[in-house]
Amino acid sequence: MSDVAIIDNGGANIASLRYALERLGASSHLTSDADELRTARRVILPGVGAAADAMARLRALGLEELIPQLSQPVLGICLGMQLLFASSEESDDGEDTECLGLIAERVARFPPRRDFPVPHMGWNQVRLLTPSPLFAGVRDGDHFYFVHSYAAPLGPWTLAATDYGGEFSAAVHHGNFHGVQFHPERSAQPGARVLANFLELG
Repeated sequence: MSDVAIIDNGGANIASLRYALERLGASSHLTSDADELRTARRVILPGVGAAADAMARLRALGLEELIPQLSQPVLGICLGMQLLFASSEESDDGEDTECLGLIAERVARFPPRRDFPVPHMGWNQVRLLTPSPLFAGVRDGDHFYFVHSYAAPLGPWTLAATDYGGEFSAAVHHGNFHGVQFHPERSAQPGARVLANFLELG
């Protein structure tokens, strides 16, 4: 059995994520099989793009109801983190996209702001708010790599925040579910530390 099951939800950066895990000595495999996800030691939900497309694929795979029931450590990355929330402001017709609903809040698009182009792309600092084993060995103010147009609000679920014309959740926690808005596989040593910490979660 591999150390990590990566949900095959059509996300990008899968190769770089698997390589980052391999550098840490962890094996991984890409799967959309419900039984494999139930029995995996750890699960990662990656993704980039639109929540509507990602949720449609999860429904088609029969995983929309399964994922919230997983009991092992689960890590959502980028869009994968946003899918942990109740809904996302995605549709042009004003209708929100219903997501996995683990965190009862809404993800919203960055509002237009002078000097803060959308998407938020590049390196930015993370402010640690709540002690968490996911950030063991990470320093307050460390830089991580972001690429996203939507952001999750701050709340009791927030482990870390980042400021981009206003603060948003850079990392979240709910039970055995963790999420990071940044791409740890592209975030040099601090990102590798976060992935290594995830591999140690019990």
